[in-house]
Amino acid sequence: METQNLKQRVKEDEPTAGAGDTTVGNTGSSGRREKRIAMGKRGLKSLGVAVSIPVLVTLTNIYFFGVSDTYKMSQRPNWVPPIWALHMACLGSAFLMGLCGWIVWAEGGFHRRPRVVPLYLGQFGLSLLWDPIVFKVGANPVGLVIALGVCWALLQCHRVFREVNQLAGDLVLPCLGWAGLLTFVNFKLLSA
Repeated sequence: METQNLKQRVKEDEPTAGAGDTTVGNTGSSGRREKRIAMGKRGLKSLGVAVSIPVLVTLTNIYFFGVSDTYKMSQRPNWVPPIWALHMACLGSAFLMGLCGWIVWAEGGFHRRPRVVPLYLGQFGLSLLWDPIVFKVGANPVGLVIALGVCWALLQCHRVFREVNQLAGDLVLPCLGWAGLLTFVNFKLLSA
């Protein structure tokens, strides 16, 4: 028979089974299953932290700096979203970027490509800075520069994240589109 020539593949952490020992394979697979479950639980915890921190910080930023009577009363075209829609989309963008950051971190991208960390933190900081500058201070020219900086940082994040994980790079694109719309809204506020 041909089965006599087959060899068993053994992992290094799994003990080899002796002739007639049938229980070793079962305990090895249940040990691996427990390790996978534990790793999955750690992964879900880190995902929760990676997504909730940007969302909570953005929500706090919106709460303290996101109210503007001048934006509410301004004459803007119909395609310019109301302030509540701007804030909901900013929360969605923070969620997506947190998810992208977690995917890149899980793939080891922050260690292999250290330039990713300043880009990620830079776009997050600039996006947090945009609300108070535009809505509280009313410095629309500075807000336009900040919005362009967010677009540049997101474009760089897209490029670098895509090198690490294609899904993470693709998930940056809606955030980039949103930042482009914010830049255009800021430009309209500047010209109004």
